[in-house]
Amino acid sequence: MMLGSLRYGTAVGLILLNSLVHATQATEEGIFTNHLLVQLHEGAHDEAHQLATEHGFQSSRKVKNVLDQEGFGRQKRGYRSINEIDVKITDPLFSKQWYLINTGQADGTPGLDLNVAEAWGLGYTGRGITIAIMDDGIDYLHPDLASNYNAEASYDFSSNDPYPYPRYTDDWFNSHGTRCAGEVSAAANNNICGVGVAYNSKVAGIRMLDQPFMTDIIEASSISHMPQVIDIYSASWGPTDDGKTVDGPRELTLQAMADGVNKGRGGKGSIYVWASGDGGSYDDCNCDGYASSMWTISINSAINDGRTALYDESCSSTLASTFSNGRKRNPEAGVATTDLYGNCTLRHSGTSAAAPEAAGVFALALEANPNLTWRDMQHLSVLTSKRNQLHDEVHQWRRNGVGLEFNHLFGYGVLDAGGMVKMAKEWKTVPERFHCVAGSLQDVHKIQSGDKLILAISTDSCQGKDNFVRYLEHVQAVITVNGSRRGDLNINMTSPMGTKSILLSRRPRDDDAKVGFDKWPFMTTQTWGEDPRGTWVLEVGFQGNEPQRGVLKEWTLMLHGTQSAPYIDQIVRDYQSKLAMSKKEELEEELDEAVERSLKSLLSKN
Repeated sequence: MMLGSLRYGTAVGLILLNSLVHATQATEEGIFTNHLLVQLHEGAHDEAHQLATEHGFQSSRKVKNVLDQEGFGRQKRGYRSINEIDVKITDPLFSKQWYLINTGQADGTPGLDLNVAEAWGLGYTGRGITIAIMDDGIDYLHPDLASNYNAEASYDFSSNDPYPYPRYTDDWFNSHGTRCAGEVSAAANNNICGVGVAYNSKVAGIRMLDQPFMTDIIEASSISHMPQVIDIYSASWGPTDDGKTVDGPRELTLQAMADGVNKGRGGKGSIYVWASGDGGSYDDCNCDGYASSMWTISINSAINDGRTALYDESCSSTLASTFSNGRKRNPEAGVATTDLYGNCTLRHSGTSAAAPEAAGVFALALEANPNLTWRDMQHLSVLTSKRNQLHDEVHQWRRNGVGLEFNHLFGYGVLDAGGMVKMAKEWKTVPERFHCVAGSLQDVHKIQSGDKLILAISTDSCQGKDNFVRYLEHVQAVITVNGSRRGDLNINMTSPMGTKSILLSRRPRDDDAKVGFDKWPFMTTQTWGEDPRGTWVLEVGFQGNEPQRGVLKEWTLMLHGTQSAPYIDQIVRDYQSKLAMSKKEELEEELDEAVERSLKSLLSKN
């Protein structure tokens, strides 16, 4: 039997008695054990041992008082049986959907999930919300999707008709959209496959990937399809993830996105969810102009034990993460969802699987508060995402200047559906957004291996003007640079509050020596909430074994944010309070250690 540690000594003799009789007494008031605490007078230690022996006890330690020791429960942390969770879902694959409720299935880490059980328990299941899956079509005849299919909001831009059914291939190549749809809106308790994150939401199919080439018109039409009916657009696609492509939306698509966030959903803004990419460590998602757009919520993935997936791309524009498959060859470690022709699968994977999960969580939040704007959803993602048990072997978790914890690969952590709906219920729309050009350097600067080019822009963030930005949301570094090998370029930027963002990491497969980056908007969300006033520092250099050279022709710093954000002030106060408390605890620990060292020294002398 263990006693809690005591920091301060007393002058009273204490003793703990352990009964030799192996029995406990249960009463209506509680469970009483065979442990007694007995108070004795100072100096009565021998009598204590004698008393214990006479009554069949063992004397084991000094204590104060005589009390029956009442038993109480303690539980190992982490492990949960799915039967202990108050969620009544009977679908056959539900127990395999570890990303919804992780009890350790498929060698996963218990508790590492989207925390949908809490959101569902509060009554939020996505009712009244429509999510569009922009992909290769949806099997809308699937019995797990048919009841939640929104035919009115669906369209086939690959074939120009209202029926976005996937084109048949022998290898089921066009199963992608159907699998994504099931993650969001698969119906509950119909004894078919599993359930969607928002299982009472409506899902629309926008078929737009199944033609030989993409066009700006198809992309723009898809992104702007029925923006007053569709609330959330989920996209699990982008430029080629080959580690050597730099590409993004064209003119019409950019305009469609801008119109969507400004005019969609009655002016509250369409919510665009984007998979960050599957190029792994060979790529950087800041080279994908869709995932790195301010108008999208870029989602990365973690596997079921909290590690990074081998295909995960990292970049400073990623906002949050959800889940994909496990690394181990466990047949149940994939994402369980609907499949073509009425089938089910356990093998959906990639950041393709991560984006629809996020869309489902956002649907739950929108049901809790239909007035949320597209920016509100980004703020909620930043504030409620959790580190949980995510761990990245390359990039450490850090805190930015206002104390928000982030990771270069996972963003602000894994989405927490319960936390998000609770905060959404009480959320007040964020203040108006402003844009400030903080400064621009357009002189030619040479770069060569072995030397870093270091540039600085000092800014007052347009203070005194109508477009003053005091609290940051997105920051863009618009850069024109080329080199003898583009893939060896490395670009970092440090904010006035000391937060260093990796805007571009090395891409070993990118051999470009001509195009470079032309006015490319590298974006970071890692300085969220910070005060942008002061000096920003840009570092540009080459990584790799071969000597390289290049030229930087432009760096324009764009700040986007608000003039007021009271909750950020509260976060800063809480962060400073925690820092002060941690420093106090460090001092106490140092003092305890010093006292212990002194006592050991005295004892050794005696």
